[in-house]
Amino acid sequence: MFGFLKSDPVKKLRKQYDAKLTQAQQAQRNGDIKGFAELSAEADAIWQQLQPLEQAQRQG
Repeated sequence: MFGFLKSDPVKKLRKQYDAKLTQAQQAQRNGDIKGFAELSAEADAIWQQLQPLEQAQRQG
């Protein structure tokens, strides 16, 4: 009945992923290669969680 109030995990992960990529880009621009690598790894981990959810959402 109140399904519209439930949070969408795909949206939440997509938002986190986009934020990490933006942070990584800023770190790279500032010359912080170590920070860029760490943030990119975190973004990749989020991407690994996000992919199956997006595919399931498209299929069904």
